[in-house]
Order: sequence, then C-alpha cells, then structure tokens
Amino acid sequence: MPAHYHAVVWIDHHEARIFHIDANGSDLERVNSSNPHQHLHHKANSGDSGHAAIDTHFLSQVADMLASAGSILITGPASAKTELASYIQHKRPDLARRISGVETVDHPTDGQIVALARSFFKKDDRMHAQF
Repeated sequence: MPAHYHAVVWIDHHEARIFHIDANGSDLERVNSSNPHQHLHHKANSGDSGHAAIDTHFLSQVADMLASAGSILITGPASAKTELASYIQHKRPDLARRISGVETVDHPTDGQIVALARSFFKKDDRMHAQF
C-alpha cells in the first residue's frame, strides 16, 4: 500500500473501515471485531450497565492500521468512535497526537466516507503546517 498522509476510520462495534487518502485516490482496509454479534439488553434492576465490554484487541488492530497516517479522522455512529479515540489516547500516545477530529456519522457508503474525509482534511490542513 502506498504511503498516504491522511486516514479516516469509520467504526462501530462490528467493524472498522480504514481509508488511507491522497489527492489521487484511497486505499481501504477492513477490520472485524472478534465479538461482531454481541447484542446486550439492559434489564431493570440488574447489576450490569447493559453495555458490552470494550474489545481492546479490535481497537488495537485498528490503531495498528492507522500507525502510518500523519493525520487521522475518526468517525462512526455511536460510542465505538470515542472508545477508539480514548484507547489511542491511553495506549498509543504517539498516535493520539495525530488525531485531527472525531465526528458522528451514521452509516455512509465508502464514497461518502472518503468525500467527508477529503472535505474535513482540506479545512484541517489549512489550520496545521505539514512537514
């Protein structure tokens, strides 16, 4: 895979789609959760929160796929995007400095994710010097 400066990840608790982007195109990588069919329902008066445990192995794999990026946008529909950002902040501080944004998006197509990222990075690049 060619080296691209920008990367966007769309993540939920089932999968992550990582796009490495440059002016000429994009490359897609997918990572699937090791717990893809987990559905928990909270019951009244139960002692648990009703939330699935965070799949740190999944988040680690996603972080590894983002390691070569110079600027990262994390997107997704629910809490997985913030779980990834938090995981990176705590476990991969070298990578955390390269997170440019975290945005909520529902279930876009691959083309919509790339278009969103191009628009985001066009604005973001004006705010930061690239080396």
